[in-house]
Amino acid sequence: MKKITIKDLLLEANKFSVNESLHKEPTLFGVTDGKAVGTYLEHKFRTYLRERYVLDDSNSAKGIDYPELLVDLKVTSIDKPQSSCPFRSARQKIFGLGYSLLVFVYNKRDDNNDKTGMLEILHVIYIDSSRTADFQTTSGIIKILENKGNKDDLLAFFSERMLPVDEIEADLIADEIIRNRPGIGYLTISNALQWRLQYSRVIECAGQVDNILRVK
Repeated sequence: MKKITIKDLLLEANKFSVNESLHKEPTLFGVTDGKAVGTYLEHKFRTYLRERYVLDDSNSAKGIDYPELLVDLKVTSIDKPQSSCPFRSARQKIFGLGYSLLVFVYNKRDDNNDKTGMLEILHVIYIDSSRTADFQTTSGIIKILENKGNKDDLLAFFSERMLPVDEIEADLIADEIIRNRPGIGYLTISNALQWRLQYSRVIECAGQVDNILRVK
């Protein structure tokens, strides 16, 4: 078996999502816990890939499912398309998570007649690492820079946005932004002990913005 590539991952994600949308699963009947559904789909997709490719072990310490590709898999319901990810640094809101995301968005239905649950995979979206920063934060920074803003303006903006940083780190980030303007991210990243990632915007923009691909 060959080692998996990004192209392989996206191709197989499309095939898998089509097949899974037709599958009736008894163990999912009556399940409303999104985490349990996510775990089921993540494990099933990984097993599917292992039958076809050589995979490295996932890196739970970094929270990355496919470290050889620098891709993390996220599974979320269309009712509230969001998930959590490990908090490393406030820099992730500005410069991105540091890895790409493959997002499965499902709608779950139960069949009371045969006591099974079905996951209709509505969207499969690949978000390149270059687009994994926070939309409002990066948009605001770009506006400041385009309006000839300086370091003080950036620091004031960090404070207004309640960026979770101390003064020293904020100072370092502002200097880096002036040297290296960030791109626009398309996630909504909420402050918490873990980042809360929200995907409504990437669902809308997939296929219309560079590096955000609609796989299905």
